[in-house]
Amino acid sequence: MKIFTWHIHGSYLFYLSQGNYTIYIPTKPEKTEGYYGRGETFPFGDNVIEIPAEEVKQHEFDCIVYQTNNNYLVDQYEILTEKQRNLPKIYIEHDPPRKHPTDTKHVVDDPDVTLVHVTHFNKLMWDSNNTPTRVIEHGVTTSGVNYSGEIAKGIVVINNLPARGRLLGFDIFKEVQQHIPLDLVGMGTGEFGLGEVLHPQLPAFQSQYRFFFNPIRYTSLGLAICEAMMMGIPVVGLATTELSAVIENGHSGYIHTDIGYLIDKMNLLLADAEHAREIGKNGQEVARKRFNITRFANDWELLFAEVTKKHTHRNAVNNTIAYGISAEKNSVY
Repeated sequence: MKIFTWHIHGSYLFYLSQGNYTIYIPTKPEKTEGYYGRGETFPFGDNVIEIPAEEVKQHEFDCIVYQTNNNYLVDQYEILTEKQRNLPKIYIEHDPPRKHPTDTKHVVDDPDVTLVHVTHFNKLMWDSNNTPTRVIEHGVTTSGVNYSGEIAKGIVVINNLPARGRLLGFDIFKEVQQHIPLDLVGMGTGEFGLGEVLHPQLPAFQSQYRFFFNPIRYTSLGLAICEAMMMGIPVVGLATTELSAVIENGHSGYIHTDIGYLIDKMNLLLADAEHAREIGKNGQEVARKRFNITRFANDWELLFAEVTKKHTHRNAVNNTIAYGISAEKNSVY
């Protein structure tokens, strides 16, 4: 099956590419959003194929997958033909609503599009209009790197955290860092962090830290959290959005809305490496069941098959109706 989409979130695209289908992504020389191509960060397989944007109209696909408002409102009209725009359509919504947590209407209001939310929290909060919705939870591969935790520090993995402010918890990070040794990695961390660690090197790097801290107030469930749990790194974070339904507090990690409580638990993990290992192991069991890459790929394979079958059936019905109307008009009786 041939799937066309844009390169929006590299790590998500990498995990999406683990399924049994071929993904085509457009490129532009200026590498604007969605047109980066494969890039150098992720070890994409041969089933992720670049197409120059000006040549997209010459190709045949089975399904179009949108991932941003711009993909849906602008990009599709610039690089897809009318025939391609009438193919089965899926919109992956990666985030919860920003304007208002409960009353924001999604940009898509079309019964012919399937809107896929990546967490149940996101689906709960969005007003998805008349669009059929589905939840496909994250799936991540196992890195083969084992948690060691010998560095008595916490690690935070967020790109551009200083620029993204309160939403991603920059103020919380700075507050906690006054009490707990924390290292921040990611692009655009500036004077507050260690800089970017490329995705292939990240597992070995972060496995040495005693725990993983997620200071984000309001966003989707980060793939970095799933990856850390899959490795057995104990996770500490805010009991907000989907994370509150992933971690059992005190068993598979520590979550709370009280920063003081989280600081106390971080100190506990720093003081007791064996306890940290136990918490991390419990979290790893959760991740292996919930964020299994095979389940994730199967969910996507089934959805692609479902939307293309539905599209074929709908076209057949429409053609039959059109043929019937035409025959009736041409009848001599």
